[in-house]
Amino acid sequence: MTRTITAMTAQKRHKDRVNLFLDGEFAFGLTLFAAASLRIGQQLSDADIEQLRLENDYEEAKNRAFNFITYRPRSERELRQNLAKKEYSEATVERVVATLKRLEMLDDRAFARYWVEQRDNFKPRSNMALRQELAQKGIASNIVDEVLAPRDDNQAAAEAAAKRTGRWSHLPREEFALKMMRYLQGRGFGYGICREVVDEIWETLQTEESN
Repeated sequence: MTRTITAMTAQKRHKDRVNLFLDGEFAFGLTLFAAASLRIGQQLSDADIEQLRLENDYEEAKNRAFNFITYRPRSERELRQNLAKKEYSEATVERVVATLKRLEMLDDRAFARYWVEQRDNFKPRSNMALRQELAQKGIASNIVDEVLAPRDDNQAAAEAAAKRTGRWSHLPREEFALKMMRYLQGRGFGYGICREVVDEIWETLQTEESN
């Protein structure tokens, strides 16, 4: 069975899409890219129409993926979950993922490095906490091991503590230690590391005060 393209009209709300009419009736919407090769009067078989739908879904999903990764790098799992919300077919999702990987816009190793760097700059956490976060993002354990290998928990804890020291430096030792211990443990650092860092910071504060 063949159907004839009788009209293609621009969508009012989405300027990058057109409405496709077959045999005088609205059929479905298409991206401009998917509609670029079509013309009024063209005959389409059922197979042609199905291929159009598939190409449209791909272009639509690809554009959604581009927008999604614009704000910050994403892991492959994050992207797949985002596309799944729109119920794209598995084949379409696989095709989009392959495209972004080919364009080097989707890379779990690069994402893991970015994630750890951002945490270190703004919210230092323990290796254990970062390992859990990256696992939730779908990062393979071998990549997590590789990215976290150069990282030292003691240094990370000291950097995290430094961000709060000024806020609590006026407090008595017990209260200072309690607040700092809770803060560091909340970021996944073990008791031993927390105690060591707190003692070192307090000693430094006392030395600075005496000078």
